[in-house]
Amino acid sequence: MIIETERLYLREMTEDDFDALYKVLGDSDIMRYYPYTFDEARVRGWISRNIERYRTLGFGLWAVCLKETGEMIGDCGLTMQMIHSVIRPEVGYHIRKDMQRKGYGKEAAVAVREWTFANTPIREVYSYMLKENVPSARTAEASGMTFVEDYVNEDGELQSVYRICREGREHDIVTGKTV
Repeated sequence: MIIETERLYLREMTEDDFDALYKVLGDSDIMRYYPYTFDEARVRGWISRNIERYRTLGFGLWAVCLKETGEMIGDCGLTMQMIHSVIRPEVGYHIRKDMQRKGYGKEAAVAVREWTFANTPIREVYSYMLKENVPSARTAEASGMTFVEDYVNEDGELQSVYRICREGREHDIVTGKTV
């Protein structure tokens, strides 16, 4: 286990997570703001890339699991992403459709942010999404991030960028509120 919250735990993904992750990344409703819905090969590649990230970076997207049952309901974690022509640390998240709107995305994102600030020298984290991806923007805001900018990416798509900095802030890991 990497991170534990009130209702969740986040752990490294394994090949055994394929079926649970396919229910998330293979869902066209969940992935409507992503360039594509994942097929089986892409889900297997996603898992493999994250296993490699754990080995080389010490972090990646982790399996988000319900504490009560151990069921994997999505992924959330830290990756390095090209955001407005700069490689930045990004908190990303995908939660299975039937588990959305229950605060799990926010809870996981806050936990990843706090883990990042406690375990790495990273001083700020970002989330970015297509401008029209309002649910993802709401999760970023709920996790304590503030809007930074919109920009047009290399594919001509309008992206929104959110950020939170480590300096001068203490956060409650469950509520995301500044204390």
